[in-house]
Amino acid sequence: MALTQSDQRLFIAAQDDMRAGRWEQAVAKLELLAAREGVAPAERAIQVPGLIKRNTLFLALSQALIGAGMQVPYTLGPLIVVALTGSPSLSGLSISVLGLSRFVVAYPLGRIADAYGRKPGLQLGLALGLVGTVLVGLTILWSSFPAFLASLLLFSMGLSAIFQLRVAAADMYPPARRGLALGWVLTGTVVGIFVTPLLIAAGQAVATSAGLDPLALPWLFTPVVILPGMLCVALVRPDPKEIASRLEQYYPGYRPGPARAASRGGQVSIRAFLRDYPMLVAIVSNFCAYGNMSVVMVISSLVLAHHGHDLTAISLALAVHTAGMFGFSLPLGWLIDRFGRRAVMLPGGIITTLGALMVVFTADYWSITLGTFLVGLGWSGVNVAATVLITDRTRPSERGRAIGLNDSLGAIASLVVPLIVGPLAATQGLGATGLLAMAMMVAPIGLLLALREPSPGVYAAAEAR
Repeated sequence: MALTQSDQRLFIAAQDDMRAGRWEQAVAKLELLAAREGVAPAERAIQVPGLIKRNTLFLALSQALIGAGMQVPYTLGPLIVVALTGSPSLSGLSISVLGLSRFVVAYPLGRIADAYGRKPGLQLGLALGLVGTVLVGLTILWSSFPAFLASLLLFSMGLSAIFQLRVAAADMYPPARRGLALGWVLTGTVVGIFVTPLLIAAGQAVATSAGLDPLALPWLFTPVVILPGMLCVALVRPDPKEIASRLEQYYPGYRPGPARAASRGGQVSIRAFLRDYPMLVAIVSNFCAYGNMSVVMVISSLVLAHHGHDLTAISLALAVHTAGMFGFSLPLGWLIDRFGRRAVMLPGGIITTLGALMVVFTADYWSITLGTFLVGLGWSGVNVAATVLITDRTRPSERGRAIGLNDSLGAIASLVVPLIVGPLAATQGLGATGLLAMAMMVAPIGLLLALREPSPGVYAAAEAR
């Protein structure tokens, strides 16, 4: 079989390693080349079984429904904090609570998913979210700020399980189709994001007639979307982790290649990640993209409210942002499979930086809304490609923890950055927050420029460092 251009580059890199005496790296590259020679033709002609399509549909529907509920705290959170405390400088606290929740539960949920399957971890989290959303609505009606924060933490800890849907989707597909698999599931969120303005509008209407706080009622309506989401997860059969362990049985002709796991002996840790250069790039890029987006999530609703826009207009702008986050997941997934993970992550980092600057340095409603869209689109490119990369580098038995640990690290950015943005905007002005958003993307762009990916999912630099 004739070597493709990317195969030739990989073979030349192996020759360079042999001349330099890097025998282990050379052998690893030749193993990858041999695996691709045997697997690529089968993967190109692969047919997705009906059972996998059905499961993917249920995961996408669950993503849509749960995602609708997850947008409520991002839309209303900063406004609720200001209403309960009277202090705009604390406005970022609610977004920080969301980051704290992901930091606390992402890895434990991943451990549960690795030990017992993806579905038990998802259902446990969604049950917590169901209880949490009712408590949040009640604490706002009681005007209790400490109780609001505690209930918001419980709610967001539960709905953080939504991130394990990506693991479930990637589990069911071979490497050459993982980008599209994630794209299909995440695109389901596009349906859900436009449900959030309806929840908020319904809350306002009922609150007006009942004399209640319009910031509280949308939380009490959120179980309407969480319960069907739980049903969709229950209908996924068999568990995606079980499918991942026997992919060749579901895809006749597929033969797994000798993938190198970033961890050792199933031990998932930050140290193991940092030893593997592609994983390092994924972690740093994900961390900084979350930090960049956190700047925008804090200031966008405040800026729009300052210009006199009501809750429905604000929620619509943030729905457009979420459309950028998930609406293009499918074409981005195709690009990731076709051109590689790096080819999507790098422009994604640049786009999210430009979008953040638009939100900060423009005043018109539609220019700010466009900026939020670009931030979401750039984040999507980084996040989906980073998730696929991590899936490339891990085994099914550790994948939930690996994604969970990466989410925990991203959550640190979501936790810390909003705490900085509020006081920074209050003391130095909005321009300073724009500079912060731009500075956060310098490191990942530099790391991505140094990453070598001769062909999608094959990382030449991984073995050379």
